[in-house]
Parts: sequence; C-alpha cells; structure tokens
Amino acid sequence: MWYNIGMIQKRAIAFDIGDKRIGVAISDPFNEYAMPCETYFRTRSFWTDVEAIAKIAKDRGVGVIVCGMPVNFDGTESVQTVKTRDFIEALKTKTSLPIVLEDERFTTMQARETQIQGGVKRGDRKKSIDSIAASYILEGYLLREKKRNGN
Repeated sequence: MWYNIGMIQKRAIAFDIGDKRIGVAISDPFNEYAMPCETYFRTRSFWTDVEAIAKIAKDRGVGVIVCGMPVNFDGTESVQTVKTRDFIEALKTKTSLPIVLEDERFTTMQARETQIQGGVKRGDRKKSIDSIAASYILEGYLLREKKRNGN
C-alpha cells in the first residue's frame, strides 16, 4: 500500500501504569499498529513520575495519550483502578494532550504469553512486559478508532 505525506497523522502513545513500572508503546505514523517502546521505572516521587510521563509524550510529539485502566475481570473497579485514575488526573495537570482511557484487562497475560512464545527468559520478562502490555492497550484503542472512522 502506498501512502502520501497527507496521510501521516499525529501518533498515539499508550501507558500501562503500574506501581513499579510504566510500559510505553507508540503507534506508527499512520496509526495502523502499536509498537512497544521503553519501560519507565518509577521513582519514589509521584510527581516526578507524572512529569516524566508527560515529558515522554511531549518528546514523542504525539496527538493523544491512551492510558490503560485496570479493572477486575468482572469490570468492577479495584484498588489499582483508583491509583491509576489518580495518576491520570495528575497527568492531566501536566499536559494539554487529550487522554483516553482504555480497558486493559488481559493485556499483561497477553504480553506474558508473547514473551513465553518468543523464548524470553523468566528473569528478563520484567524488562519488557509492561511495554508489550501497553502495545496491546494501544492496539485496542487504534482498532476502535478505525471502526469509529469507518475504516
């Protein structure tokens, strides 16, 4: 498929927000697919972490931030849902980019399965599992946007 320069859009970035790590994934320039990026290792400072995540989004020049929302399997909220929501509310004070919430159920399990199938050793999985999960979060968002736009 051929693309022209007018088809390039602002990329989307996704964050899988955890207590210890935040996985990062970004879309391609055409918002067709998601690519895992780095894993941000959290500090002990909530606001340092919020500012670092806002800076990652700014530095990547994205047009939208997608944040995974952890909920229980039955869709109810958990303690982690509240923590993530608090982080997102703080992030909104550090960026003017729109922030979209995306259900992240099963994304970590999918990421773990991807690592196992790829032969990643157990000791090395923590390095990339969160960014892979973020890519699944972003894929869900991109697919929904594609359907919404009739593509």
